[in-house]
Amino acid sequence: MDAKTPQQVVTCAGAAAPDGLPPGRRRLAILAIFTALAMASLDSAIANIALPAIASDLHVTPADVVWVVNIYQIAMVATLLPLAALGEIVGHQRIYLGGLILFTIASLLCAFAWSLPSLLVARLLQGLGASGIMCVNTALVRFVYPKRLHGHGFGMNALVVATAFTVGPTVASSLLSVGPWTWLFGVNVPFGIAAVLVGMRTLPQTPRADHAFDIPGALLTAACLGLFITAIGSGAHDVNLLYVGLQLAGAILLGALLMRRQAGHPAPMLPIDLFRRPVFALSAATAMCSFASQGLAFVALPFYLEHNLGLTAVVTGFLITPWSLTVGIMAPIAGRLSNHYPAGVLGGIGLVVLAIGMVLLATLPENPHMADIVWRMMLCGMGFGLFQSPNMKALMSSAPPGRSGSASGIVATARLTGQTTGAALAALCFGLFAAHGPTIALALGAGFAALGSVMSFLRLVAARPA
Repeated sequence: MDAKTPQQVVTCAGAAAPDGLPPGRRRLAILAIFTALAMASLDSAIANIALPAIASDLHVTPADVVWVVNIYQIAMVATLLPLAALGEIVGHQRIYLGGLILFTIASLLCAFAWSLPSLLVARLLQGLGASGIMCVNTALVRFVYPKRLHGHGFGMNALVVATAFTVGPTVASSLLSVGPWTWLFGVNVPFGIAAVLVGMRTLPQTPRADHAFDIPGALLTAACLGLFITAIGSGAHDVNLLYVGLQLAGAILLGALLMRRQAGHPAPMLPIDLFRRPVFALSAATAMCSFASQGLAFVALPFYLEHNLGLTAVVTGFLITPWSLTVGIMAPIAGRLSNHYPAGVLGGIGLVVLAIGMVLLATLPENPHMADIVWRMMLCGMGFGLFQSPNMKALMSSAPPGRSGSASGIVATARLTGQTTGAALAALCFGLFAAHGPTIALALGAGFAALGSVMSFLRLVAARPA
């Protein structure tokens, strides 16, 4: 039998995949992966900036136009795990390319939307496409890079996301200053086409599972997560508490039915088998806490800086930027450190630094100097950046290669669910504590970061051999 070259991969269940791609092909594959990831991340950031222009142009109320953001998030969260599970069966690269193609087509439909309903349909499709990109993105990075460079790969992944969120508002404002809001969506099309063409030639074939796709289980998963995220959003918008309670109860019931249906399944869609691994469970919980902390901060800070400190919106945007910028700087550094130090230590220290930074922001003096705010923002970004890449590596490496899709889906689900939960809790703080709401929200965010730090350090105990 001929020896296998590094480019070859065996797709039958249980076969080993090669240790990464050759350097030349790897660079092109990463270019395709990160271009799509940047597009999906940017789209989450720039849509908020365009909402006033969309409402004015389509003659709808601000309350109605918020659904342009909500329906995108719901579509993503509801389908991340089902699509990740499908990727383990048909190949992660197929889900990624399919999601990228759908995202690109939906972006074109958004650019030609003539009414709010047509825009919402296009955004729903765009959210499904973004889910296909996000759910297997981390899994593909795992197969593109050799194991010795996984820390670097996950660090670059975090850098792309952080950079997209950092430049998102600037990109949106720049495009809106020279053209209509439709340009924000249309600009995705040429980049999407280029990423598809490069990805089709370079993305690796990944190992495939031999079990069938559970369609009823996928529907239960989508309904459960979609209802849960809708309930969180409803609670943030002062919807009747009984209605919110019914939504949460429905999500719990659907989750119980899902677990009962998939009991004994070799690769359950809600990956209970992975959560039985202590390091995986703690890494996912740590991610939830950290992104809830970030969600609280990113909603509370604009109100805190503008209403409590009396700063303008332009100055506020400038002052928040150092947070994301520092995350982008720290992410690849932390990724390299994760090749030499345990993720439990790096993540724990990072979240302690994040908690301290948020406490310092919440206790700013009445008339702080700009530099006082900037260095506190940088401290928060440094802590979050030190946590993110090592945690991603720990979560992915604690899952077997054949379950990379589900692990990748949990990475994205934890991020989006944590951010949404944080935003909802910030809104609750505003409603309960009025002018003190932003300060309370920042303090609550510090508490989530501290809890995440404890969970991160617990991984050191969980990782010890029995």
